[in-house]
Amino acid sequence: MSLLVKNGTLVNEGKSFRGALLVNGDRIEAVLTDPLEIDRAGKSAKQVMDAGNCYIFPGFIDDQVHFREPGLTHKAEILTESKAAVAGGITSFMEMPNTVPNTLTQELLEQKYSRAAEVSVANYSFFMGVSHDNINEVLRTDPATVCGIKIFMGSSTGNMLVDDHKVLEQLFAESPLLIATHCEDEATIRRNLEAARTKYGEDIPVSMHPLIRDTEACYRSSALAVELAAKYGSRLHVLHISSGKELSLFQTGTPENKKITAEACVHHLWFSADDYSRLGNLIKWNPAVKSSENREALWKGLKEGRIDVLATDHAPHTVEEKSKPYLQAPSGGPLVQHALPLLMECVGKGRLTIEDMVQRYAHHPAICFRIRDRGFLRPGCFADFTLVNPDSPWMVKKENILYKCGWSPLEGVTFRSKVMHTFVNGKHVYENGRGEETGVVHSIHSGQRLKFDR
Repeated sequence: MSLLVKNGTLVNEGKSFRGALLVNGDRIEAVLTDPLEIDRAGKSAKQVMDAGNCYIFPGFIDDQVHFREPGLTHKAEILTESKAAVAGGITSFMEMPNTVPNTLTQELLEQKYSRAAEVSVANYSFFMGVSHDNINEVLRTDPATVCGIKIFMGSSTGNMLVDDHKVLEQLFAESPLLIATHCEDEATIRRNLEAARTKYGEDIPVSMHPLIRDTEACYRSSALAVELAAKYGSRLHVLHISSGKELSLFQTGTPENKKITAEACVHHLWFSADDYSRLGNLIKWNPAVKSSENREALWKGLKEGRIDVLATDHAPHTVEEKSKPYLQAPSGGPLVQHALPLLMECVGKGRLTIEDMVQRYAHHPAICFRIRDRGFLRPGCFADFTLVNPDSPWMVKKENILYKCGWSPLEGVTFRSKVMHTFVNGKHVYENGRGEETGVVHSIHSGQRLKFDR
């Protein structure tokens, strides 16, 4: 079936231009700018959609999410969170291994792929997890069908800490895949935590979180990862950079010619330590949301090209879990439904251009992970795209949240831009409702397993 989407502003490969998108089956057939060509295509297409002056973006690719299945489905599921993702214009995701059980064998990894094939609305890939004693399993991972391996070089939700230097050396020396790292130095964190306990006992305020998981902890661990990658020529991708000091470890420029790349998450660009007094554990993440000075440094690093990719680290927990005292409350929060409107707000404030946003959240993830035929509006690429109205204000509230956990740290925020339609592999999977309704997810299991040119 052919579809023409016309009267939109396409944003692709550093340019914004008026035009139309011609889709045939699950692929983009043509990107059209000539009015006569658009008119001819409209007469022959089986379906014509008027974009209504929306932006037409390539489907966004989130390289770091936690959809909690299996084992933690009271928080989230692949089905519920992929629905929220397409409502946020995200058409492909890469999910982390700290589920229950941890994804530490090829069998467990394939079970996640099988489940996603049954229920995921968005395209999917899953990281292979790493522990101190599963290197043989890790080295069996297929680079063409798995996005990468994930090393927790700092403990976080799931307790998959890998801190044995010999194990790290072997992984960096032998891994045939991209290595994605969570970098926080555990010894530094433990020392800071003990100092906080000495001062506060067990009643530590959440405002101490960025001082416990501080800049030095992040820098020491990131520096070690970069050192090992440089030593062995590894393909390294450092996740959720949260401090200005870490940026000195990364080169400027675009990711095509880099073996070491960096990601920043939207919450580190939006919130600062000043927000703990208002939001408490709702913005407790690992790495921590830090000072406004660190936030400003991240924006600078993004503009300089030291940060290559934007992501969410979407990591839902229940309200009850987040309501516990600081030491018992888990880290993480839900973001996939709201990351794109948030970034559009930042575009409106002049923080980045709309072309840069598309590069960091669609093109660069595809380049960094070498994803086959996705991340761009190009003939021959899969028809993953989203339509966004830049002037349709709405407020985040419980009634329009699609996450299974039912809450967002952005509740009460009014965004000007709204995701109106999302297509995955040529299928119309999401359509926004009128007013402040949640919109309708039209289809399940529309997603496909991502493939990689490695």
